[in-house]
Amino acid sequence: MSLTNRILISMVAGILIGSLLNLMMHSSGLSDAFRVAVDDYLIHGLLDFVGRIFVASLKLLVVPLVLVSLICGSSSLGDSARMGPIAVKTLVFYLGTTAVAISLALVFAVFISPGSNVQLTSEALFAAKEAPPLIDVLVNIFPSNPFNALAEGKMLQIIVFALLFGYAISHAGEAGRRIASFFRDMEVIVMKMVGIMMELAPYGVFALLAKLFSTMGISAIVDLAAYFLTVLAVLLVHALVVYSLLLKFFSGLSPRILMTKMRSVWAFAFSTASSGATLPITLRTVERKMGVHNSVAGFTVPLGATINMDGTAIMQGVATVFIAQVYGVDLSMTDFVTVILTATLASIGTAAVPGVGLITLAMVLEQAGLPVEGIGLIIGVDRLLDMVRTAVNVTGDATVSAIVGKSENQLDEQVWLNPKADLEPNNDNPIEQEMPTA
Repeated sequence: MSLTNRILISMVAGILIGSLLNLMMHSSGLSDAFRVAVDDYLIHGLLDFVGRIFVASLKLLVVPLVLVSLICGSSSLGDSARMGPIAVKTLVFYLGTTAVAISLALVFAVFISPGSNVQLTSEALFAAKEAPPLIDVLVNIFPSNPFNALAEGKMLQIIVFALLFGYAISHAGEAGRRIASFFRDMEVIVMKMVGIMMELAPYGVFALLAKLFSTMGISAIVDLAAYFLTVLAVLLVHALVVYSLLLKFFSGLSPRILMTKMRSVWAFAFSTASSGATLPITLRTVERKMGVHNSVAGFTVPLGATINMDGTAIMQGVATVFIAQVYGVDLSMTDFVTVILTATLASIGTAAVPGVGLITLAMVLEQAGLPVEGIGLIIGVDRLLDMVRTAVNVTGDATVSAIVGKSENQLDEQVWLNPKADLEPNNDNPIEQEMPTA
């Protein structure tokens, strides 16, 4: 059985087992002692233990993978004039798809009116963290100490340092070629570590989902069914329709092939609810299964995992209309335009801030003149929706990588069209002869 199928089966099994455990924990036919034992030793014991180790192991690979991939990619492009156009194309697509995502969310939310029948409760409280000023965020993108940035996992600073380092390598003559060879070897080793983690992925995915669904009751979804289903519908439309149209129009590539090759990445994204934790798997898939050259994928995928917030933007759009309807506030066309601009720019402005989704939503609500406390209404179902919107985000990362790679002639169509393109290098691939780990 292929690794992808094993991961998907473990994902379904985790959801089913977790749901059964949740029903068991709320069953009146079981003794309190038994329920306490199951909760302590199985749910918050074994399952929590395995899941947390799995996520920590994935995060372990993020910093070294981003560093070596960007250095390899920028060093191979540093002596050409294509680095600038690649960066511009990537940023335009990421910001453009975010603007489309939130616009689509606002249209769906206004049409469906998910908050029209929701009764406001006094328990709807939320204390939002203050987002840093935009100018401070832009200044902090540039690291004063690269080692400190690596130690603390500050992704935007790591990206800037790696790009500058790779560019310097390409202009350092023989010494630069020796260092570039070292980092290419390092990338092979890090990718092998990713492969090892992927073999253990079914167990980690099962543990994460079983623990989540065993502790989350269905009542939270029932109470906010209209909001939940509206966000879910827009997420699916954006992932399956908008990305497919963009891919077909700008590159001529088959959306069906992209969706097929993304199945294992979706499973990782859904179970971890973190684009950062899924980044090693996304990058490996984009390079090895889709054939995008490392010089493009090494830049677009890490940057997308940091600033591409399409799924979060969709949640913000629906949540803004939902909260406005609950509080009985009518939004004007100016308010809608303000929401679109704020959410799009905030996707970069708060990229490195923990809890980015709720922070940017608080910013959007303040700009629209809505009470920030309304976020407390949707927290109950946000964890499940976060899992789906993470899958949407990584799909956007892969789509933009394929589009940019195709436009720069840095995509091997033989690998793209090969349904059996696996995670091992193909020595017949001309791209891999130039960059062995691409």
